[in-house]
Amino acid sequence: MDLKGEKHPSVESPTADSAGFCLNHTMLRTRNPDIALAFYSRVFGMQLLRRLDFEEMQFSLYFLANLQGDEAVPEDKGERTVWTFQQRGLLELTHNWGTEQQEDFNYHDGNAEPQGFGHICFSVPNLEVAEKWFDTNNVTFIKRSDQGKMKNVIFVKDADGYWIEVIQADLLAELGD
Repeated sequence: MDLKGEKHPSVESPTADSAGFCLNHTMLRTRNPDIALAFYSRVFGMQLLRRLDFEEMQFSLYFLANLQGDEAVPEDKGERTVWTFQQRGLLELTHNWGTEQQEDFNYHDGNAEPQGFGHICFSVPNLEVAEKWFDTNNVTFIKRSDQGKMKNVIFVKDADGYWIEVIQADLLAELGD
C-alpha cells in the first residue's frame, strides 16, 4: 500500500520545493494564560514546552504538546526553542498583555457570526471515558457523542470559548463516502 493521500482535481503533487515542510502549530489567542494553561494541561494532558515573552510588543507565546511515552524535551532554552519549532501538532496560545484585566474582553471563537475559524481536534483512546472526564472537570459541551447527526463526535469549549472536537479514531471508520 503506497497511498500518498486521496485524489481530488485541485490537489497537486508535492514538488521538491516543499520537501520537509511540516505543520508545526496552530495558534489561539487567550485572554488569560493562567486559566487557559490550567485547562489544557489538566483536561487535555498537554505540557508546556516553551514560553516566549516579547516585552517590547507586550505579548507572550505558550507552546503546548501532548508528549508521548519517554519523549524528552531539551533543558537548554535555545535547544528547546529549536526543538519546539521542529515538532508537529503543537498548540500555541498567544496572550496579549492586559487582556486578562478587561472584564468585557473576549476573542471571536470563529463559530459565531461571521463564521471563520472552526475548531481544533483531539483524538482520544476512549470517547466514553473522555466524555466522563469532561463532566468531572465541568467542561462546557457544545455537543455530546450521542447528540446530533454525527454520533461518536464530541465538541466542547475551552476557557476562551474556542471549540474543540474530540474523536476516537476507530469509531470513525465508516464516516463519509
